[in-house]
Amino acid sequence: MLSALVWFRRDLRHFDHAALHHALRRAGRVHCAFVFDSGILDALPSRRDRRVEFIHASVVELDEALDALSCRAAGSGGGLLVRHGRAEEVVPRLAAELGVDAVFANRDYEPAAIARDSRVAQRLAEQGIGFVDCKDQVVFERDEVLTRDGKPFSVFTPYRNAWLKRLDADGGALDAWRIEGQAGRLAPKAPGERIPALAEIGFEPAGLSGSALPAGMRGGRALFEDFAARIDRYADARDFPALKGVSYLSTHLRFGTVSIRELAAFAHGHGSEGARAWLSELIWRDFYHMILWHHPQVVARCFRPECERLRWDEAPGLFAAWCEARTGYPIVDAAMRQLEQSGYMHNRLRMLAASFLVKDLGIDWRLGERHFAARLNDYDLAANNGGWQWAASTGCDAQPWFRIFNPVTQSQRFDPEGRFIRRYLPELAQVPERFLHAPWTLDAAAQRAAGVRIGIDYPAPVVDHAQARLRTLARFGVLKA
Repeated sequence: MLSALVWFRRDLRHFDHAALHHALRRAGRVHCAFVFDSGILDALPSRRDRRVEFIHASVVELDEALDALSCRAAGSGGGLLVRHGRAEEVVPRLAAELGVDAVFANRDYEPAAIARDSRVAQRLAEQGIGFVDCKDQVVFERDEVLTRDGKPFSVFTPYRNAWLKRLDADGGALDAWRIEGQAGRLAPKAPGERIPALAEIGFEPAGLSGSALPAGMRGGRALFEDFAARIDRYADARDFPALKGVSYLSTHLRFGTVSIRELAAFAHGHGSEGARAWLSELIWRDFYHMILWHHPQVVARCFRPECERLRWDEAPGLFAAWCEARTGYPIVDAAMRQLEQSGYMHNRLRMLAASFLVKDLGIDWRLGERHFAARLNDYDLAANNGGWQWAASTGCDAQPWFRIFNPVTQSQRFDPEGRFIRRYLPELAQVPERFLHAPWTLDAAAQRAAGVRIGIDYPAPVVDHAQARLRTLARFGVLKA
Protein backbone atom coordinates (compact mmCIF):
# COMPACT_ATOMS: atom_id res chain seq x y z
CA MET A 1 0.00 0.00 0.00
CA LEU A 2 1.49 3.34 -1.06
CA SER A 3 1.90 5.99 1.62
CA ALA A 4 2.42 9.72 1.27
CA LEU A 5 3.28 12.81 3.27
CA VAL A 6 1.49 16.10 2.58
CA TRP A 7 3.70 19.06 3.43
CA PHE A 8 1.52 22.07 4.30
CA ARG A 9 3.09 25.48 3.75
CA ARG A 10 1.11 28.57 2.68
CA ASP A 11 -2.08 26.49 2.37
CA LEU A 12 -3.35 26.10 5.95
CA ARG A 13 -6.75 24.54 5.25
CA HIS A 14 -8.09 21.03 4.67
CA PHE A 15 -10.70 21.90 2.02
CA ASP A 16 -10.08 22.53 -1.68
CA HIS A 17 -6.44 21.60 -1.14
CA ALA A 18 -4.78 20.25 -4.29
CA ALA A 19 -1.85 18.41 -2.66
CA LEU A 20 -4.08 16.77 -0.05
CA HIS A 21 -6.60 15.75 -2.73
CA HIS A 22 -3.98 14.14 -4.98
CA ALA A 23 -2.21 12.40 -2.09
CA LEU A 24 -5.47 10.90 -0.81
CA ARG A 25 -6.39 9.68 -4.30
CA ARG A 26 -3.01 8.05 -4.94
CA ALA A 27 -2.02 6.69 -1.53
CA GLY A 28 -3.72 4.40 0.93
CA ARG A 29 -2.14 6.11 3.92
CA VAL A 30 -1.51 9.85 4.12
CA HIS A 31 0.43 11.71 6.79
CA CYS A 32 0.16 15.50 7.13
CA ALA A 33 2.95 17.78 8.34
CA PHE A 34 3.83 21.42 8.88
CA VAL A 35 7.31 22.79 9.57
CA PHE A 36 8.02 26.01 11.42
CA ASP A 37 10.98 26.72 9.16
CA SER A 38 13.85 28.12 11.21
CA GLY A 39 15.52 29.21 7.99
CA ILE A 40 12.69 31.76 7.64
CA LEU A 41 11.87 32.44 11.28
CA ASP A 42 15.44 33.09 12.41
CA ALA A 43 15.75 35.91 9.87
CA LEU A 44 12.76 37.84 11.26
CA PRO A 45 13.80 41.04 13.09
CA SER A 46 11.39 40.64 16.03
CA ARG A 47 10.33 37.79 18.28
CA ARG A 48 6.87 39.39 18.40
CA ASP A 49 5.64 38.86 14.85
CA ARG A 50 1.92 38.95 14.06
CA ARG A 51 2.40 36.66 11.07
CA VAL A 52 4.01 33.93 13.14
CA GLU A 53 1.17 34.18 15.66
CA PHE A 54 -1.38 34.00 12.81
CA ILE A 55 0.35 30.93 11.36
CA HIS A 56 0.56 29.25 14.76
CA ALA A 57 -3.14 29.77 15.48
CA SER A 58 -4.02 28.56 11.98
CA VAL A 59 -1.86 25.43 12.38
CA VAL A 60 -3.58 24.61 15.68
CA GLU A 61 -6.98 24.92 14.01
CA LEU A 62 -5.89 22.86 11.00
CA ASP A 63 -4.63 20.10 13.29
CA GLU A 64 -7.99 19.99 15.05
CA ALA A 65 -9.88 19.95 11.74
CA LEU A 66 -7.81 17.12 10.28
CA ASP A 67 -8.23 15.16 13.49
CA ALA A 68 -12.00 15.61 13.36
CA LEU A 69 -12.09 14.55 9.69
CA SER A 70 -10.12 11.41 10.45
CA CYS A 71 -12.24 10.54 13.49
CA ARG A 72 -15.48 10.84 11.51
CA ALA A 73 -14.13 8.80 8.61
CA ALA A 74 -12.08 6.12 10.36
CA GLY A 75 -12.85 6.36 14.05
CA SER A 76 -9.28 7.36 14.93
CA GLY A 77 -7.64 10.77 15.10
CA GLY A 78 -5.24 12.14 12.53
CA GLY A 79 -3.92 15.67 12.49
CA LEU A 80 -0.65 17.40 11.79
CA LEU A 81 2.88 16.36 12.56
CA VAL A 82 4.44 19.70 13.48
CA ARG A 83 8.19 20.21 13.52
CA HIS A 84 10.58 23.10 14.06
CA GLY A 85 13.82 23.30 12.08
CA ARG A 86 15.15 23.88 8.58
CA ALA A 87 12.45 22.54 6.27
CA GLU A 88 14.90 21.24 3.69
CA GLU A 89 16.38 19.00 6.39
CA VAL A 90 13.24 18.21 8.39
CA VAL A 91 11.00 17.12 5.50
CA PRO A 92 13.34 14.49 3.99
CA ARG A 93 14.14 13.17 7.48
CA LEU A 94 10.45 12.95 8.43
CA ALA A 95 9.60 11.28 5.10
CA ALA A 96 12.26 8.65 5.73
CA GLU A 97 11.08 8.06 9.32
CA LEU A 98 7.51 7.56 8.13
CA GLY A 99 8.58 5.34 5.24
CA VAL A 100 6.47 7.20 2.69
CA ASP A 101 6.74 6.74 -1.05
CA ALA A 102 6.16 10.39 -1.97
CA VAL A 103 5.89 13.89 -0.53
CA PHE A 104 3.10 16.11 -1.89
CA ALA A 105 3.14 19.90 -1.61
CA ASN A 106 1.46 22.86 -3.24
CA ARG A 107 3.67 24.83 -5.59
CA ASP A 108 5.37 28.07 -4.55
CA TYR A 109 6.57 30.70 -7.03
CA GLU A 110 9.08 32.68 -4.99
CA PRO A 111 12.71 32.14 -6.06
CA ALA A 112 13.90 31.17 -2.57
CA ALA A 113 11.04 28.68 -2.17
CA ILE A 114 11.69 27.20 -5.62
CA ALA A 115 15.35 26.68 -4.69
CA ARG A 116 14.37 25.15 -1.34
CA ASP A 117 11.91 22.75 -2.96
CA SER A 118 14.55 21.72 -5.50
CA ARG A 119 16.92 20.84 -2.67
CA VAL A 120 14.17 18.92 -0.85
CA ALA A 121 13.28 17.01 -4.01
CA GLN A 122 16.94 16.12 -4.55
CA ARG A 123 17.34 14.80 -0.99
CA LEU A 124 14.12 12.84 -1.28
CA ALA A 125 15.24 11.34 -4.60
CA GLU A 126 18.46 10.19 -2.97
CA GLN A 127 16.26 8.25 -0.53
CA GLY A 128 14.07 6.83 -3.28
CA ILE A 129 11.13 9.08 -2.35
CA GLY A 130 9.19 11.09 -4.92
CA PHE A 131 8.28 14.78 -4.72
CA VAL A 132 4.99 15.93 -6.26
CA ASP A 133 4.10 19.61 -6.40
CA CYS A 134 0.61 20.83 -7.34
CA LYS A 135 -0.95 24.07 -8.50
CA ASP A 136 -3.08 25.47 -5.69
CA GLN A 137 -2.44 29.08 -4.62
CA VAL A 138 -3.38 30.67 -7.96
CA VAL A 139 -6.06 30.01 -10.56
CA PHE A 140 -3.72 30.16 -13.58
CA GLU A 141 0.04 29.88 -13.24
CA ARG A 142 3.32 30.13 -15.12
CA ASP A 143 2.62 29.54 -18.85
CA GLU A 144 -1.13 28.98 -18.65
CA VAL A 145 -2.03 32.51 -19.82
CA LEU A 146 0.24 33.78 -22.60
CA THR A 147 0.07 36.26 -25.47
CA ARG A 148 -0.80 35.08 -28.97
CA ASP A 149 2.96 34.93 -29.60
CA GLY A 150 3.37 32.52 -26.70
CA LYS A 151 5.11 35.05 -24.49
CA PRO A 152 4.28 36.19 -20.95
CA PHE A 153 2.20 39.34 -20.63
CA SER A 154 3.73 42.49 -19.18
CA VAL A 155 0.58 44.65 -19.20
CA PHE A 156 -2.33 43.82 -16.94
CA THR A 157 -5.43 44.66 -19.00
CA PRO A 158 -4.70 42.30 -21.92
CA TYR A 159 -3.61 39.67 -19.36
CA ARG A 160 -6.93 40.04 -17.56
CA ASN A 161 -8.83 39.68 -20.81
CA ALA A 162 -6.87 36.56 -21.72
CA TRP A 163 -7.31 35.21 -18.17
CA LEU A 164 -11.08 35.61 -18.40
CA LYS A 165 -11.11 34.01 -21.85
CA ARG A 166 -9.10 31.07 -20.52
CA LEU A 167 -11.54 30.77 -17.60
CA ASP A 168 -14.50 30.59 -19.97
CA ALA A 169 -12.73 27.93 -22.03
CA ASP A 170 -11.62 25.89 -19.03
CA GLY A 171 -14.84 24.96 -17.27
CA GLY A 172 -13.05 23.22 -14.41
CA ALA A 173 -10.53 25.89 -13.47
CA LEU A 174 -12.52 26.98 -10.42
CA ASP A 175 -13.64 23.52 -9.32
CA ALA A 176 -12.72 22.59 -5.77
CA TRP A 177 -10.26 19.77 -5.01
CA ARG A 178 -12.52 17.58 -2.88
CA ILE A 179 -11.58 14.91 -0.35
CA GLU A 180 -15.05 13.60 0.50
CA GLY A 181 -14.94 9.84 1.04
CA GLN A 182 -11.15 9.77 1.29
CA ALA A 183 -10.46 11.16 4.76
CA GLY A 184 -10.32 7.64 6.21
CA ARG A 185 -6.87 7.35 4.66
CA LEU A 186 -5.43 10.03 6.95
CA ALA A 187 -2.84 8.40 9.17
CA PRO A 188 -3.22 8.70 12.95
CA LYS A 189 -0.61 10.60 14.90
CA ALA A 190 1.70 8.77 17.26
CA PRO A 191 0.94 9.12 20.99
CA GLY A 192 2.54 12.19 22.46
CA GLU A 193 2.57 14.20 19.24
CA ARG A 194 1.73 17.82 19.93
CA ILE A 195 2.12 21.29 18.47
CA PRO A 196 4.94 23.35 20.03
CA ALA A 197 3.87 26.52 21.76
CA LEU A 198 4.95 29.88 20.39
CA ALA A 199 7.61 30.14 23.08
CA GLU A 200 9.07 26.79 22.03
CA ILE A 201 9.80 28.13 18.56
CA GLY A 202 11.26 31.33 20.01
CA PHE A 203 8.34 33.76 19.70
CA GLU A 204 6.03 35.75 21.96
CA PRO A 205 2.38 36.71 21.45
CA ALA A 206 2.21 39.80 19.25
CA GLY A 207 -1.27 40.96 20.20
CA LEU A 208 -3.12 39.28 17.35
CA SER A 209 -5.78 37.81 19.66
CA GLY A 210 -8.90 39.93 19.75
CA SER A 211 -7.73 42.02 16.79
CA ALA A 212 -9.56 42.67 13.56
CA LEU A 213 -7.67 39.76 11.97
CA PRO A 214 -9.19 36.45 13.04
CA ALA A 215 -6.89 33.54 12.18
CA GLY A 216 -7.45 30.15 10.60
CA MET A 217 -10.13 28.74 8.35
CA ARG A 218 -12.90 29.95 10.66
CA GLY A 219 -11.48 33.46 10.59
CA GLY A 220 -11.24 33.41 6.81
CA ARG A 221 -14.78 32.07 6.49
CA ALA A 222 -16.17 34.79 8.77
CA LEU A 223 -14.44 37.56 6.82
CA PHE A 224 -15.53 36.10 3.48
CA GLU A 225 -19.18 35.84 4.54
CA ASP A 226 -19.09 39.40 5.86
CA PHE A 227 -17.62 40.68 2.57
CA ALA A 228 -19.97 38.62 0.40
CA ALA A 229 -22.91 40.55 1.90
CA ARG A 230 -21.41 43.89 0.79
CA ILE A 231 -19.45 42.97 -2.34
CA ASP A 232 -21.90 44.90 -4.55
CA ARG A 233 -20.58 48.15 -2.97
CA TYR A 234 -16.93 47.20 -3.43
CA ALA A 235 -16.27 49.23 -6.60
CA ASP A 236 -17.62 52.39 -4.97
CA ALA A 237 -16.16 51.94 -1.48
CA ARG A 238 -12.79 50.23 -1.97
CA ASP A 239 -10.69 53.42 -2.30
CA PHE A 240 -11.89 55.06 0.92
CA PRO A 241 -9.84 53.88 3.93
CA ALA A 242 -12.35 55.16 6.48
CA LEU A 243 -15.06 52.91 5.01
CA LYS A 244 -15.48 49.18 5.40
CA GLY A 245 -15.14 48.67 1.67
CA VAL A 246 -12.53 45.96 1.11
CA SER A 247 -12.54 42.25 1.90
CA TYR A 248 -9.70 42.15 4.50
CA LEU A 249 -8.91 38.67 3.15
CA SER A 250 -5.36 39.35 1.96
CA THR A 251 -3.63 37.67 4.93
CA HIS A 252 -5.89 34.64 4.56
CA LEU A 253 -5.01 34.46 0.87
CA ARG A 254 -1.33 34.75 1.76
CA PHE A 255 -1.43 31.78 4.14
CA GLY A 256 -4.08 29.77 2.33
CA THR A 257 -6.73 29.65 5.03
CA VAL A 258 -9.19 30.48 2.23
CA SER A 259 -9.39 29.01 -1.27
CA ILE A 260 -8.57 31.25 -4.22
CA ARG A 261 -10.84 29.10 -6.40
CA GLU A 262 -13.80 29.53 -4.07
CA LEU A 263 -13.31 33.29 -3.91
CA ALA A 264 -12.86 33.67 -7.66
CA ALA A 265 -15.85 31.42 -8.38
CA PHE A 266 -18.03 33.52 -6.10
CA ALA A 267 -16.93 36.80 -7.69
CA HIS A 268 -17.24 35.41 -11.23
CA GLY A 269 -20.69 34.02 -10.61
CA HIS A 270 -22.05 36.98 -8.67
CA GLY A 271 -21.82 39.32 -11.65
CA SER A 272 -22.31 42.73 -10.02
CA GLU A 273 -20.01 45.66 -10.76
CA GLY A 274 -18.48 45.27 -7.31
CA ALA A 275 -17.88 41.56 -7.85
CA ARG A 276 -16.25 42.20 -11.23
CA ALA A 277 -13.96 44.81 -9.68
CA TRP A 278 -12.96 42.39 -6.92
CA LEU A 279 -12.34 39.59 -9.41
CA SER A 280 -9.95 41.94 -11.21
CA GLU A 281 -8.03 42.31 -7.96
CA LEU A 282 -7.77 38.53 -7.67
CA ILE A 283 -6.53 38.43 -11.27
CA TRP A 284 -3.87 41.03 -10.38
CA ARG A 285 -2.66 38.48 -7.82
CA ASP A 286 -2.25 35.80 -10.53
CA PHE A 287 -0.60 38.39 -12.77
CA TYR A 288 2.09 39.27 -10.25
CA HIS A 289 2.79 35.60 -9.50
CA MET A 290 3.18 35.03 -13.23
CA ILE A 291 5.58 37.98 -13.47
CA LEU A 292 7.67 36.68 -10.58
CA TRP A 293 7.85 33.21 -12.14
CA HIS A 294 9.02 34.50 -15.53
CA HIS A 295 11.15 37.38 -14.22
CA PRO A 296 12.66 36.37 -10.86
CA GLN A 297 15.21 39.17 -11.21
CA VAL A 298 12.51 41.65 -10.13
CA VAL A 299 13.18 40.66 -6.52
CA ALA A 300 16.27 42.87 -6.54
CA ARG A 301 16.12 44.78 -9.82
CA CYS A 302 13.71 46.95 -11.77
CA PHE A 303 11.43 45.10 -14.19
CA ARG A 304 12.26 47.78 -16.75
CA PRO A 305 16.05 47.44 -17.14
CA GLU A 306 16.49 51.07 -18.19
CA CYS A 307 15.25 52.14 -14.76
CA GLU A 308 18.47 50.84 -13.22
CA ARG A 309 19.99 54.07 -14.59
CA LEU A 310 17.93 56.11 -12.14
CA ARG A 311 19.90 57.73 -9.34
CA TRP A 312 18.02 57.80 -6.07
CA ASP A 313 18.72 60.21 -3.21
CA GLU A 314 20.70 59.09 -0.18
CA ALA A 315 18.40 60.56 2.47
CA PRO A 316 18.34 58.45 5.65
CA GLY A 317 16.66 61.25 7.60
CA LEU A 318 13.78 61.47 5.14
CA PHE A 319 13.47 57.68 5.00
CA ALA A 320 13.25 57.57 8.80
CA ALA A 321 10.58 60.29 8.75
CA TRP A 322 8.54 58.21 6.29
CA CYS A 323 8.95 55.02 8.32
CA GLU A 324 8.08 56.78 11.58
CA ALA A 325 5.05 58.72 10.25
CA ARG A 326 6.76 62.12 10.51
CA THR A 327 6.43 63.42 6.94
CA GLY A 328 4.04 66.25 7.81
CA TYR A 329 1.50 64.99 5.25
CA PRO A 330 -1.40 63.62 7.35
CA ILE A 331 -2.70 60.99 4.94
CA VAL A 332 0.79 59.50 4.52
CA ASP A 333 1.52 59.58 8.25
CA ALA A 334 -1.87 58.05 9.12
CA ALA A 335 -1.20 55.23 6.65
CA MET A 336 2.22 54.55 8.15
CA ARG A 337 0.76 54.50 11.66
CA GLN A 338 -1.90 52.06 10.53
CA LEU A 339 0.86 49.79 9.24
CA GLU A 340 2.91 50.03 12.43
CA GLN A 341 -0.03 49.53 14.77
CA SER A 342 -1.88 46.78 12.93
CA GLY A 343 0.36 45.21 10.29
CA TYR A 344 -2.19 46.27 7.68
CA MET A 345 -2.44 49.18 5.26
CA HIS A 346 -5.37 49.98 3.00
CA ASN A 347 -4.52 49.34 -0.67
CA ARG A 348 -5.15 52.92 -1.82
CA LEU A 349 -2.80 54.10 0.90
CA ARG A 350 -0.14 51.55 -0.08
CA MET A 351 -0.04 53.18 -3.51
CA LEU A 352 0.06 56.66 -2.01
CA ALA A 353 2.71 55.88 0.61
CA ALA A 354 4.89 54.19 -2.02
CA SER A 355 4.50 57.06 -4.46
CA PHE A 356 5.40 59.54 -1.72
CA LEU A 357 8.59 57.70 -0.78
CA VAL A 358 9.79 57.39 -4.37
CA LYS A 359 8.48 60.52 -6.05
CA ASP A 360 8.32 63.05 -3.22
CA LEU A 361 11.34 61.91 -1.21
CA GLY A 362 13.35 60.52 -4.14
CA ILE A 363 14.22 57.31 -2.30
CA ASP A 364 14.82 53.92 -3.92
CA TRP A 365 11.64 51.82 -4.03
CA ARG A 366 13.58 48.81 -2.74
CA LEU A 367 13.94 50.39 0.71
CA GLY A 368 10.20 50.90 0.98
CA GLU A 369 9.46 47.42 -0.34
CA ARG A 370 11.66 45.92 2.40
CA HIS A 371 9.98 48.06 5.07
CA PHE A 372 6.56 46.80 4.01
CA ALA A 373 7.89 43.23 3.80
CA ALA A 374 8.95 43.34 7.44
CA ARG A 375 5.61 44.66 8.71
CA LEU A 376 2.70 43.59 6.52
CA ASN A 377 0.63 40.70 7.88
CA ASP A 378 -0.24 39.82 4.29
CA TYR A 379 3.29 40.20 2.92
CA ASP A 380 3.51 38.35 -0.37
CA LEU A 381 6.68 38.83 -2.39
CA ALA A 382 4.97 38.80 -5.80
CA ALA A 383 2.25 41.32 -4.90
CA ASN A 384 4.43 43.54 -2.73
CA ASN A 385 7.19 43.76 -5.32
CA GLY A 386 4.71 44.27 -8.13
CA GLY A 387 2.85 46.99 -6.27
CA TRP A 388 6.00 48.88 -5.35
CA GLN A 389 7.39 48.75 -8.86
CA TRP A 390 4.01 49.87 -10.21
CA ALA A 391 4.03 52.93 -7.93
CA ALA A 392 7.69 53.63 -8.64
CA SER A 393 7.15 53.47 -12.42
CA THR A 394 9.91 50.86 -12.70
CA GLY A 395 7.74 47.77 -13.16
CA CYS A 396 5.45 46.02 -15.58
CA ASP A 397 2.30 47.96 -16.46
CA ALA A 398 3.64 50.66 -14.17
CA GLN A 399 2.03 53.99 -13.42
CA PRO A 400 3.64 56.37 -15.96
CA TRP A 401 6.56 58.19 -14.35
CA PHE A 402 5.06 61.61 -15.05
CA ARG A 403 1.93 60.78 -13.03
CA ILE A 404 2.79 61.69 -9.48
CA PHE A 405 0.28 61.39 -6.65
CA ASN A 406 -0.37 64.69 -4.88
CA PRO A 407 -0.76 63.67 -1.21
CA VAL A 408 -3.04 66.61 -0.42
CA THR A 409 -5.50 66.11 -3.27
CA GLN A 410 -5.45 62.35 -2.70
CA SER A 411 -6.28 62.97 0.95
CA GLN A 412 -9.10 65.36 0.07
CA ARG A 413 -10.53 62.91 -2.43
CA PHE A 414 -10.33 59.64 -0.50
CA ASP A 415 -10.66 60.83 3.11
CA PRO A 416 -12.74 63.97 2.56
CA GLU A 417 -14.02 64.24 6.14
CA GLY A 418 -10.68 63.24 7.62
CA ARG A 419 -12.15 60.28 9.50
CA PHE A 420 -9.19 58.03 8.75
CA ILE A 421 -6.65 60.75 9.52
CA ARG A 422 -8.22 61.59 12.89
CA ARG A 423 -8.32 57.90 13.82
CA TYR A 424 -4.55 57.51 13.50
CA LEU A 425 -3.40 61.10 14.15
CA PRO A 426 -5.28 62.15 17.30
CA GLU A 427 -3.02 65.20 17.62
CA LEU A 428 -4.92 66.63 14.64
CA ALA A 429 -8.37 65.75 16.01
CA GLN A 430 -9.41 69.40 16.51
CA VAL A 431 -8.07 70.74 13.22
CA PRO A 432 -10.96 72.02 11.05
CA GLU A 433 -11.76 69.83 8.08
CA ARG A 434 -10.73 72.41 5.50
CA PHE A 435 -7.20 72.52 6.95
CA LEU A 436 -6.80 68.89 7.98
CA HIS A 437 -5.26 67.69 4.73
CA ALA A 438 -2.61 70.45 4.83
CA PRO A 439 -2.36 71.54 8.48
CA TRP A 440 0.75 73.66 7.87
CA THR A 441 -1.58 76.22 6.27
CA LEU A 442 -3.09 77.01 9.70
CA ASP A 443 -2.01 80.39 11.06
CA ALA A 444 -0.75 80.70 14.64
CA ALA A 445 -4.13 81.60 16.09
CA ALA A 446 -5.86 78.70 14.34
CA GLN A 447 -3.17 76.34 15.59
CA ARG A 448 -3.78 77.48 19.17
CA ALA A 449 -7.51 77.00 18.73
CA ALA A 450 -6.95 73.46 17.36
CA GLY A 451 -4.50 72.60 20.14
CA VAL A 452 -1.66 71.72 17.77
CA ARG A 453 1.63 73.46 17.02
CA ILE A 454 2.94 72.62 13.56
CA GLY A 455 6.59 71.73 13.83
CA ILE A 456 6.21 70.76 17.50
CA ASP A 457 3.10 68.65 18.14
CA TYR A 458 2.88 67.59 14.51
CA PRO A 459 5.71 67.98 11.98
CA ALA A 460 5.86 70.49 9.20
CA PRO A 461 6.16 68.93 5.72
CA VAL A 462 9.58 67.39 5.17
CA VAL A 463 9.43 68.34 1.48
CA ASP A 464 7.45 70.70 -0.70
CA HIS A 465 5.38 68.55 -3.05
CA ALA A 466 5.53 70.96 -6.00
CA GLN A 467 9.33 71.13 -5.84
CA ALA A 468 9.62 67.36 -5.30
CA ARG A 469 7.49 66.77 -8.37
CA LEU A 470 9.90 68.80 -10.51
CA ARG A 471 12.87 66.85 -9.16
CA THR A 472 11.12 63.57 -10.00
CA LEU A 473 10.33 64.70 -13.53
CA ALA A 474 14.00 65.57 -13.95
CA ARG A 475 15.14 62.26 -12.45
CA PHE A 476 12.97 60.17 -14.78
CA GLY A 477 13.62 62.46 -17.72
CA VAL A 478 17.03 60.85 -18.17
CA LEU A 479 15.24 57.70 -19.36
CA LYS A 480 14.15 59.55 -22.49
CA ALA A 481 17.74 60.28 -23.48
